[in-house]
Amino acid sequence: MIGHQDAESAFLEAWSGGRLHHAWLLAGPQGMGKGAFAARVARFLVTHGRGGDGASVTLDDPGDGAAARLVDAGNHPEILSLTRQPKDKSKDLARNITIDQVRQMIRRLHLSLSLGDWRVIIVDAVDDLETDGANALLKTLEEPPAKTLFLLISHSPGRLLPTIRSRCRTLRFQPVASDVMTSWLHDLRPMLDMAEVRAIVAAAGGVPGKAIALIDSDVAVMEKKLLAIAASGDPGNRLREALAREVAGTSNRARLELVIDIVPGLLARLARERPVAEIAPVLAQWDRVQRTVRDAVRGSYDGAMVGFEIGNCLAELAPPPR
Repeated sequence: MIGHQDAESAFLEAWSGGRLHHAWLLAGPQGMGKGAFAARVARFLVTHGRGGDGASVTLDDPGDGAAARLVDAGNHPEILSLTRQPKDKSKDLARNITIDQVRQMIRRLHLSLSLGDWRVIIVDAVDDLETDGANALLKTLEEPPAKTLFLLISHSPGRLLPTIRSRCRTLRFQPVASDVMTSWLHDLRPMLDMAEVRAIVAAAGGVPGKAIALIDSDVAVMEKKLLAIAASGDPGNRLREALAREVAGTSNRARLELVIDIVPGLLARLARERPVAEIAPVLAQWDRVQRTVRDAVRGSYDGAMVGFEIGNCLAELAPPPR
């Protein structure tokens, strides 16, 4: 795990001091490992006592062996997870966590604990709750059952009901510093050359999960293609048309997302390399890329159109012909 140190220290300090809040909001970008952190917390609580004895431990201390084996098997009765479920018989997930799922969880809360000192509810992600489900969860947070801890994972905490946020203690998972990411990624995959590592770190934006997803992508190759557009301006549209073809269609969605991940870091690098007086055009194209991506997500997500428009943004940054 990387980037969890502050969150782990804050949680364990509250547990060992007997001041464990009943609801914790794990907030930060998707891919920071908030779900993995929640799983570690849940395992820790159901394998340890109630806390308050000032004990010095880590989240990975083994605790009760029998309870730990149940956790490993996915059968511990006091760990409940709310996530989006598959639709019908398809592999696609439902759009939301439903009110019925929340009601089923609430019914479980009225039962006595069958094992250990804690029941843990993980909602991953609380952003996915239906409106009725969010309101039902809020009522439970306002009158929380004893010996129950809620771990609410949020990728966009600003969009949550303010009343939900106010009932929680927030742990923020911030993007990891570039030097830390570089060292971690090099240790994780020592076979990668440093140029590839630096390209992945720049594209990941401090998000470890995104870095892992990018490891098997041709980050350096794609970056070279994008820089060629920015350097030449692509006067005949040849490079932009090739980029559009490369990211078009459902089968190339991963390559399109790679481009979307790379471009902000690439633009930031171009801005740093230019004199102060020439930074404004780069920032303008950065804003344009962000609008393009937002509009694509809201609309039909035409990969070819998005790829060509990103190419247009980069072409605008080419130096004027002499």
